[in-house]
Amino acid sequence: MVQKTTLDNGLRIVTEHMPAVRSLSIGIWVGAGSRYETAINNGISHFLEHMFFKGTDTRSPAEIAESFDRIGGQVNAFTSKEYTCFYAKVLDQHAEIALDVLTDMFFHSMFLEEELEKERGVIKEEIKMVDDTPDDIIHDILGEAGYGDHPLGRPILGTHETVDRLTSNDLRDYMENFYTAENVVVSLAGSVPSEVLDTIKEKFSRLPTKNNKPTIQKPDFHTGKLTRQKETEQAHLCLGFPGLPIGDSQTYALVLLNNVLGGSMSSRLFQEIREERGLAYSIFSYHSSFQDDGMLTIYGGTGRDQLDQLFEQTIQCINALTKEGLTEKELENGKEQLKGNLVLSLESTNSRMSRNGKHELMLGYHRSIDEVMDEIEKVQMDDIMNVAQKVFQEDFALSLISNDGKLPSSLLTY
Repeated sequence: MVQKTTLDNGLRIVTEHMPAVRSLSIGIWVGAGSRYETAINNGISHFLEHMFFKGTDTRSPAEIAESFDRIGGQVNAFTSKEYTCFYAKVLDQHAEIALDVLTDMFFHSMFLEEELEKERGVIKEEIKMVDDTPDDIIHDILGEAGYGDHPLGRPILGTHETVDRLTSNDLRDYMENFYTAENVVVSLAGSVPSEVLDTIKEKFSRLPTKNNKPTIQKPDFHTGKLTRQKETEQAHLCLGFPGLPIGDSQTYALVLLNNVLGGSMSSRLFQEIREERGLAYSIFSYHSSFQDDGMLTIYGGTGRDQLDQLFEQTIQCINALTKEGLTEKELENGKEQLKGNLVLSLESTNSRMSRNGKHELMLGYHRSIDEVMDEIEKVQMDDIMNVAQKVFQEDFALSLISNDGKLPSSLLTY
């Protein structure tokens, strides 16, 4: 059961005790991601995440890393479109040490010029690494095709130009606007010592409140077709369709639809394109939810001369789903698979911490596993058909990386 405490300054603490474990996962979740950036400071959320590991007024970067290695713990962070998370996983006996280091990073990072310049170089190398990985960068290109100039269409890492512009003052100004009490959630899961909660309350009660929730603009879905010519062994193709925002009442119907389409090894795309025709090694679909929008993505990588076949077979699978629907077997298998995946995925303290932190930050409420399983079980065939008609409209966004950068010829007659 998730327990929630709200401090006087608006900061929220969510806790889930797991008596059978000896570990503790702690996450600091901040409502700051790339959708809150401008075209000028694109990448600042991610840059700031990196700089939290680059030294405080009492610890050097090496000492931060050593603090967790010494206790056999793990520490990391990530940035998404709508939030940033700093987290650690340790034995419960080392909880106070982990919390001390995490809060030191959160409250006392120095952003020294020397470290900022080094990390600027690291991030630019990270951007190059993604650019050199077609099956990774293709999804960023799809975001631009589907969302255009909207912030959701920009890369989380930023660009070489925007990263070069960022200064330590920019980072501090960004923190002042977004790293405020009402925009932060601390999530704990596992074996939670009572003194840790007291420490969190004491340390985070000092976080300022701004009562200035960042405003967002709902994006329009675009049906752009963006291609990139690049010397590569495969053609990499993504199709994007309008999805659902987080917490939407049709979410479980869409999750089941996606599972049958390309979300599992028994899915139609996997079976038809990989197993039956041998057109791809990697073929899958997934759904991304944001506060006010979402996107269903299909990805496939295939040989240079098989792009048309891959595209045509993908469209045929979509058309069959929208016209004929699922079979009863697919529906029942999908439900059992989703319920099984849900339970298995939440057996670690880190996954529970992540689930609770994200739900509190993005939704403000929590559902038990049993409640979610009940919602999955309630989905009927008509629900899936309705959401299929909503998602698979007449056109879609597309991104492609290939040797010639030419769109599938059959797209012209689609």
